[in-house]
Order: sequence, then C-alpha cells, then structure tokens
Amino acid sequence: MGPSKFQHTTTQGRKPPVAAGFRRLAGLLALLAATALSGAAHAQGAVRSTHGDWQIRCDTPPGAQAEQCALIQSVVAEDRSNAGLTVIVLKTADQKSKLMRVVAPLGVLLPSGLGLKLDNQDVGRAGFVRCLPNGCVAEVVMDDKLLGQLRTAKTATFIIFETPEEGIGFPLSLNGIGEGYDKLP
Repeated sequence: MGPSKFQHTTTQGRKPPVAAGFRRLAGLLALLAATALSGAAHAQGAVRSTHGDWQIRCDTPPGAQAEQCALIQSVVAEDRSNAGLTVIVLKTADQKSKLMRVVAPLGVLLPSGLGLKLDNQDVGRAGFVRCLPNGCVAEVVMDDKLLGQLRTAKTATFIIFETPEEGIGFPLSLNGIGEGYDKLP
C-alpha cells in the first residue's frame, strides 16, 4: 500500500484527492524508517540547521549513494505526556515530489487515519501505511496547495484516534516550516 493523500471526506463518503501522485524511492524510505525507529525525541541524523521550531537533519542511509535530509519536528500531546508524534517533511531524491511522513504512537486506531487541521479548519485525513516497533506511520504526498497552507497557517493540529469517537490532538508549531523547507537540499 503506497502513501496516501490528505483527503477531505464529504457527508456522502466520497474522497476527492488533494495531492498529486509520486513514486517511492528506496533510499528515501530507508532514511524515514531510520528516523521513525529512533523515537520522537531522538531522531537520527546530524542537525544541519534549525528554522523556528523545525530542524533539518541529514544522514546517509545504508545502501544510499548520497546523504538525504529531512525537516523534522517532534511533539507530545498536551494532556498525555506519554503520547508523542514526529512529523518529517522532505523532497524526493529527484526533487519532483514533496512528502510528509508522520509517526504516531502505537495503539492508534488505523482505519480512522491521521487527521489534520490548519487554523481550526479541517484539511482531511491520511491513511496509515505501516506500523514499526515505536509507532505507526502515515505518509502524505504534499502538493503546492498543502505546502502553501502550511506556510501561511498559524496553527496545525494532527489528530489520531484511539476509538472512533476519541481523538487526541497534537498541536504542532508551523514556525519556520517555510524557511526550513526552502533550505532542504
């Protein structure tokens, strides 16, 4: 199952696409898996720069020809100190696509997906693609519209579900995301 898109669900259950397609690159996924496996507070890779509340971290994954970099931020739920979330933004090696990968805590209700609100406006949900020992991963292909929304929004809230009725919101600072994204190699 490949990466999903943030999709807005209408009352009739239809899901119009919000992002463009892309192809996966093995080296890129290796970097993301290594980052995800390292835990929310201890992402791997050397910190190259800090942009507001975001860090650019770079590493050369096993088998990769070149160093790969990602824009990363980790947060903890305000009301649950044991529940963390890591957001990873990067460009594919061919520079043609932009990805967002979110590592959510284990125990998340997978069919409900990962919700995103920007400035309290529902952007939609993305599906989880796999679970690793330290969390479950949702992947999103970012189109120019979503990247523009992230650049201009004041607040972002990622929402995971433990039950169909109970969502946990993770407020995420967008301070520096535009500048950081522009500095990604």
